[in-house]
Amino acid sequence: MTNITIDGFTLSAQQVIVVARDQTVKVALAASSRTALKQSRDYIEATWMHDEAPMMYSFNTGVGLLKDTRVAVEQIELFQTQLIMAHAAGIGEPFSEEVSRATMLLRANAFASNYSAPRVEVVDRLLAFVNAGIHPIMPQKGSVGASGDLAPLAYLAAAVAGFAQAEVMYQGKRMSAPEAIQLADIGPVQFELKAKDASALINGCTVSLAVAVLAAHDARNLLADACLSLGLTLEAMRAEMSAFDARIHQARPHAGQIKTAAIIRKLLAGSTRTTHEARAVQFPEELRRTDIPYTARIQDVYSLRCAPQVYGPVFDALDYIDTIVGKEINSATDNPLIFDKDGGGFEIISGGNFHGQYLAQAMDLLAMAVADLGSICERRVARLIDPTLSWGLPRNLMSGVRGVNTGYTVVQCSLSSLVMENRTLCMPGSVDSIPAKGNSEDHVSNSTWCARKAATVLGNTQYIVGVEMLLAAQALTMTEALLPGFVLGQGTQAAYDEVRRQIPACLDGDRWFHNDIQVAQSFVVSGSVRKAVEGKIGVFA
Repeated sequence: MTNITIDGFTLSAQQVIVVARDQTVKVALAASSRTALKQSRDYIEATWMHDEAPMMYSFNTGVGLLKDTRVAVEQIELFQTQLIMAHAAGIGEPFSEEVSRATMLLRANAFASNYSAPRVEVVDRLLAFVNAGIHPIMPQKGSVGASGDLAPLAYLAAAVAGFAQAEVMYQGKRMSAPEAIQLADIGPVQFELKAKDASALINGCTVSLAVAVLAAHDARNLLADACLSLGLTLEAMRAEMSAFDARIHQARPHAGQIKTAAIIRKLLAGSTRTTHEARAVQFPEELRRTDIPYTARIQDVYSLRCAPQVYGPVFDALDYIDTIVGKEINSATDNPLIFDKDGGGFEIISGGNFHGQYLAQAMDLLAMAVADLGSICERRVARLIDPTLSWGLPRNLMSGVRGVNTGYTVVQCSLSSLVMENRTLCMPGSVDSIPAKGNSEDHVSNSTWCARKAATVLGNTQYIVGVEMLLAAQALTMTEALLPGFVLGQGTQAAYDEVRRQIPACLDGDRWFHNDIQVAQSFVVSGSVRKAVEGKIGVFA
């Protein structure tokens, strides 16, 4: 069991991933944060809990256009309840349990920095939910990413408070929050919310961030797997490797481009399939179409030759995105925020840290980068099934009786549909502001939709990359006897062996390809092929 301690300043993206995906991990609040939270809260209770206190947004005032309306101290606890009720206006299917876990962790970490001023009991309640595996049901639609992810976070707040209307996932079952709290035995079913507690829980683009952290992490793995699928296709097409020469990439010294070429050289080190001698062997499909003897290929098409120039920007974009996500993880995105005051005490300052534009633009970039990665992979898949474009690989990579069997044409067609869907989802949501809440929010980020569509693009592209591995392996198996004595690179051999371990070659005619596609997607989601290669040649990406 791993234990993680949060203090609001040092939580890493990798720790968020671990907590989101491993329910055995326990999270605790740092003692320093606990002390700081208590100090600020004691000051609030002693100094501002009266009706002559200065008006402080969402602490003793209404919200939005009701910011000038004072909330009497005797009504503050009712205000917390009503605030959640009014904002629980989400729509659609719920976020996954891992997004729910990440959201609770990130919200607790934001509070741990002591800029938001909820009671320490609120942080403890959030962490109790995480540690018990109680995951609030939060609808995916309804947030515009300004003043935070108000709608989905209201459902989280309702669950934490034990509202009868709130639902959660607990031990694989969907149930009411009170039922889960009682079963888990984590404290009182009804959790009292006091001044600022509810507004702190619902304020901040934390759901957007949770989706972004998961998507950015998975995009790194996807890119590594796309290097593997590229390597296998280069082997299957007996590619010309001069395009990956280090000198070419030093002449245009973008870090990602240089890195991609180096990865491919490492994966294919020792390959004799990607040599002039292998290319000189003409396959039967080539000989059917031409009597012209083999001549040197010189250079390959763009989807092979320009892969470093296409993959490179993805590496570089992910570096930028990781910087944004890393800062957001340890940011205070509530409003208002509380600060130590010179000479002692605290002051509350209203601002706009809840605005999700950083995340919105980063997720739009992620969607575009990953969509283009999927696009170039799909073009290589299209070449693999066409002997006029693949230097004579068997048509459709088909086996069995010709005509009775079709091969992989519709598998490739399905990938084309995903590419088109990804292109539509690349329409930037971060520029699509629409005024909300009586025009009090006259510019919004749309960060939640940006993160959601980036995650969808990522999920689509996991299929594309996995299927490229599958079809490249099929091509390698079908041409193995035509190239006796020629070998794969050390890294590509390890990838090929793992693909074959999980999916036998299709050599006896068409079969239920749906199952193969699902396993191919699992190559990327589980990282099984990537891990097999790393076990053979070490970390390559």
